[in-house]
Amino acid sequence: MANETFDLVVIGAGPGGYVAAIRAAQLGMKVAMVEKRATFGGTCLNVGCIPSKALLQSSHLFEEAGHDLAQHGIVLGPPKLDFAQLMKRKSEVVDATTKGVAFLFRKNKITSFQGTGRIDKAGAVSVLGDDGAVKETLGAKNILIASGSEVMPLPGVTVDEKKIVSSTGALELAEVPKHLVVVGAGIIGLELGSVWRRLGADVTVIEFLDRITPGVDDEITKHLQRALAKQGLKFRLGSKVTKADPSGQGVTLTVEPAKGGAAETVQADIVLVSIGRRPFVEGLGLDKMGVKLTERGRIAVDAHFQTSVPGIYAIGDVIDGPMLAHKASEDGIACVETIAGQKGHVNWDLVPSIIYTQPEVAWVGKTEEQLKAAGVAYKIGKYPFTADPRSRANGATEGFVKVLADKATDKVLGVHIIGAEAGTMIAEAGVAMEFSASAEDIGRVCHAHPTVNEAMKEAALAAWDKPIHL
Repeated sequence: MANETFDLVVIGAGPGGYVAAIRAAQLGMKVAMVEKRATFGGTCLNVGCIPSKALLQSSHLFEEAGHDLAQHGIVLGPPKLDFAQLMKRKSEVVDATTKGVAFLFRKNKITSFQGTGRIDKAGAVSVLGDDGAVKETLGAKNILIASGSEVMPLPGVTVDEKKIVSSTGALELAEVPKHLVVVGAGIIGLELGSVWRRLGADVTVIEFLDRITPGVDDEITKHLQRALAKQGLKFRLGSKVTKADPSGQGVTLTVEPAKGGAAETVQADIVLVSIGRRPFVEGLGLDKMGVKLTERGRIAVDAHFQTSVPGIYAIGDVIDGPMLAHKASEDGIACVETIAGQKGHVNWDLVPSIIYTQPEVAWVGKTEEQLKAAGVAYKIGKYPFTADPRSRANGATEGFVKVLADKATDKVLGVHIIGAEAGTMIAEAGVAMEFSASAEDIGRVCHAHPTVNEAMKEAALAAWDKPIHL
């Protein structure tokens, strides 16, 4: 028997779920949230995007204080790291952010239940306690699954969050390790590897593929690897970790060539396993309800985010599309707007991606490799930050903007940036491409001077005809 009935019950208070709950409440729905954590925000706010960016910023400033301020006439002695304060600040940022979501829930009159959500029958969600017992049963006219994702395990390696850590443990280290080995050269591994390298660790990145950052434009990838190598990160590409032994003082890794060959051992103080994430769908009652999954183990949904069972919806990391917080948020808004009778929509082809290293990397749309594979005739416009006055004034001239446009129509097909403010700059490209802009369109928009965004204008002009300042 349901204790209370809601228009919408959301399972999971990550960036997809909590944003969906707020938007549904704004549209007049009576909304309940079921979340197993004591705080809202999911992986992103608690142990992902937000704490990692706090550490990235602090470590960047530490690095800058030690190496980069003299060019500005600011002469300091070697900076001293107050590790406890650095970690305290990270926790304060997380605390303030999660409390902000709790405030928004109160403001929008969303009822929250702490526990694990499980769908036991049509129109009902059970809230389970830590012991697995049902605490409450909620009636639901509509159910939205936003349970997110979890760390992908690596065969032969057991994560203990002490010596062998996931991204969660890498945010809570007790001290700066002497030697950190990162298994996986994707976005998370490179970001966290950068944090601990700047703070003083020797960092080795082991990657199965023969390149870092799979899925990123090849030219950008090569530039990024060179930049990170200059900063001190060491790369072992085309290699696989088959075993990790933490029985000694540190961890002994067994590493083999990905294509076969003799194994060797690598010693590390800490090992970070970061080979990707997988959808978290266990324990939701999907089998019992007949909710279909895709071949990749994600929840199958239609164009309106509805699963194979009417009244049950899914968004974010548990469905197809990039596993990104902002994508999940847009999914959530589109989904509940559709439930409310509106026309919600998300263009997954134009979801921007960012790597928060230094330099940053950001992109939206197609890579060169994707356009070649599709047989699309395209043209390229590039503009280096060395030619941009504001970037020179900032002392941040590494990298470039790259615009890919259709050779016949000039429509922008992809934008790729590597540089100090790439993550902020990419929004302009996303807006332009959402409205089918041409390279000429971007190039003819008046950009303020002096700003780093002028590099976007010049790259677009280069794709259309010729840049002015190069």
